[in-house]
Amino acid sequence: MVFAIVVFTRSQPVSSGSPVPLGVPLSASPSPTLAALVVQVVGRVNKPGIVRLPQGSRVADAVAAAGGLTRRTDPASVNLARLVVDGEQIVIANPSAASAPPGASSSAAGTQSSGSRGALLDLNTATAEQLEGLPGVGPVLAQRIVEQRTRIGRFASVEDLRQVSGIGAKKFADLAPLVRV
Repeated sequence: MVFAIVVFTRSQPVSSGSPVPLGVPLSASPSPTLAALVVQVVGRVNKPGIVRLPQGSRVADAVAAAGGLTRRTDPASVNLARLVVDGEQIVIANPSAASAPPGASSSAAGTQSSGSRGALLDLNTATAEQLEGLPGVGPVLAQRIVEQRTRIGRFASVEDLRQVSGIGAKKFADLAPLVRV
């Protein structure tokens, strides 16, 4: 009788134990035949970071895996239907900042891959309101950034953000890929 139980349990499929990423429906869980995508989602999402998605995922899936859009982000400012590419960085930008730089493609507004610098927020021209669109930047920190810029004339490099009170190593690491001078 013990032998029958052992044979029965060994004949059952074994789960791989791989957790399904947050925001990905169980029905869309990657099968062994589908390659997983790894993308970084930053900007106006609730939990910026690296997410793993099944092949064929869209920006909407990546945003959901990153905790969804922040409350002040207009979903219409992001092309949620675009297919994601393995290894890309998806930047959910402040809509007013995404439309600014000349020469930037309008298809890049709201999201961009790491190769495009068109939607990065310029520290030397951004308003306090635009700076508030960055992750972890509220009205007080945005005002400190503007005051620092006024004090020094212009930011010479993105690293100059480190001189702003309230921007430590972690916050700087979060902001650096989203801004330029």
